[in-house]
Amino acid sequence: MKVFNEVKVEQVTSTVEHMEELSELLIQVVEDGASIGFLPPMELADAMDYWEDILTPEVILFVAKRNNRIIGSIQLHLCSKQNGMHRAEIAKLMTHPHYRRNGIGRQLMEKAENRAAREGRTLIVLDTREGDASNNLYTSLGYIQAGKIPGYAKSANGEMSTTIFYYKRIEESI
Repeated sequence: MKVFNEVKVEQVTSTVEHMEELSELLIQVVEDGASIGFLPPMELADAMDYWEDILTPEVILFVAKRNNRIIGSIQLHLCSKQNGMHRAEIAKLMTHPHYRRNGIGRQLMEKAENRAAREGRTLIVLDTREGDASNNLYTSLGYIQAGKIPGYAKSANGEMSTTIFYYKRIEESI
């Protein structure tokens, strides 16, 4: 596996200045068949609407950049419920199709996990479509399969896909 050493992962606190790149990333991964809540064809206006309101105090957004261009992103959702202040959820891990299989998803996951630990979170959950390459990434990072739900999400071709739920316990950082 080739790793792009020049890839930098950083937190984004406003989507306004990155709207065009984030929207293009979302469109590209949806068009490539990613199961992230949207179906192709995806219009630019829909992508922009999604990014416009995504950041809240409970949502932390990281992007991966190469040559100052966004080529990946991940969201860390911090649970704000009283009985869930120890957990977080990984959402919308995206790597541009031209940059996949180069360790970018792993870099994004590690950045999100480290932030979760700094936030005092000791449990991370996520879900992904059964059969996707992301399953290999998550298990290689120590995520444990908690269960499957058949017919959870519709694919672009109309098929109903099974989703797999994963969890990982992490240590708090000081």
